[in-house]
Amino acid sequence: MASAAEQLAASINFSAFAKATELKNRIWFTLGALVIYRLGTYIPLPGIDPQILQEIFSRNAGGILGMVDMFSGGALGRMTIFALNIMPYISASIIVQLLTAVSPQLEALKKEGEVGRKKLNQYTRYGTVLLAAVQAYGIAVGLEGAGGGRSPVIDPGLFFRFTTMITLTGGTVFLMWLGEQITARGVGNGISLIIFSGIVARMPAALGSLLELGRTGALSTFFIVLFLVLAVAVVTFIVYMERAQRRLLVQYPKRQVGNKMFGGEASHLPLKLNTSGVIPPIFASSLLLLPATFASFSSADQTGIIGWFSIYLRHGSLLYIGLYVALIVFFCFFYTAIVFNPTETADNLRKYGGFIPGYRPGKTTADYLDYVLTRLTVVGSLYLAAVCVLPEILVSQYSVPFYFGGTSLLIVVSVTMDTVAQIHSHLLAHQYEGLIKKSKLRGRRG
Repeated sequence: MASAAEQLAASINFSAFAKATELKNRIWFTLGALVIYRLGTYIPLPGIDPQILQEIFSRNAGGILGMVDMFSGGALGRMTIFALNIMPYISASIIVQLLTAVSPQLEALKKEGEVGRKKLNQYTRYGTVLLAAVQAYGIAVGLEGAGGGRSPVIDPGLFFRFTTMITLTGGTVFLMWLGEQITARGVGNGISLIIFSGIVARMPAALGSLLELGRTGALSTFFIVLFLVLAVAVVTFIVYMERAQRRLLVQYPKRQVGNKMFGGEASHLPLKLNTSGVIPPIFASSLLLLPATFASFSSADQTGIIGWFSIYLRHGSLLYIGLYVALIVFFCFFYTAIVFNPTETADNLRKYGGFIPGYRPGKTTADYLDYVLTRLTVVGSLYLAAVCVLPEILVSQYSVPFYFGGTSLLIVVSVTMDTVAQIHSHLLAHQYEGLIKKSKLRGRRG
């Protein structure tokens, strides 16, 4: 039998959405903030020759620069004030999260609740500013030395480096603030929505390139139709796998307080199939693309180790795909071990009187949780590897003009699911408020 919440969710319609004024205001605020972000991706950095920059970037787009440009919605390729995008914040968040697992002081802060969380967020902001400043200075120095004799910097020197560092760091800090405002006043996770909008903004141009290849005869109509069917199938597969979870039964014993009995109910401990999210593909691709990026920027004769990297670690090569899969699997297990502690979870269950039927509280429960999580992570890592290897095959074997799959598609699907879920929860809250008001009015009339 469906619960009251499920029955209420089934009755949600467009009329309920039209009456939810607060939700509409949140959606408009989110759209307005994302428009501001997209406008900023077209404001160029001062002192740059755009034509020379475009020539240099087109030669080096196959390395890590191409991946960062994808997350920034083209802002890096245009070298705008949002060229760094929100990536320094993501890096700082991951670093703080990893340090929390190894530092007793940070781990103690994490357990302090809201106060500790605010302190960790403050450390993340400081780390974002530091990382953004270092990366911005590196970009300024790299721009001055790029292009050999034709540098894209009009007037290189200390002043250009300083202004570039201030401008790019300020752009990242503004995006960090904008993301927090979207989270607080809008719909969904603001940081994720900023990355999402940058990726989605490039999809129409990519689809147009695909159709243009079909019009010129470079790709057959059958292949384009097959590709579109594959796209729908892959998105459906990702949605299914991202929602998949193993629900472990947790039983709570009955206890008597006075003359009344409490407890005795059962709940579930959900374990996601993909606990690590999109972090493993990002780490894996970053490590693999770094050698290719150095090789593409090197002006020396590429006959030694640099030439080896250029040949054997290029996109679509067997060595690249093999290392990519291995790194994704490794980071899946590594990051899952960081974010989920079976021993701590078992201790929390024992503290509140819960237990998994058939397993004694404590170490036995922790071992069982580790057993289940290990097998879930095996399936989850293979799923991530399959989705991320798909674009490599499409690009290298079938000359598809853009990446379909991988980290970008995972982010788009997961952010879409999260945003729809938050809109759904706002609609539920609005309907619950309406029901409470109606019941109060009936009580007054009665």
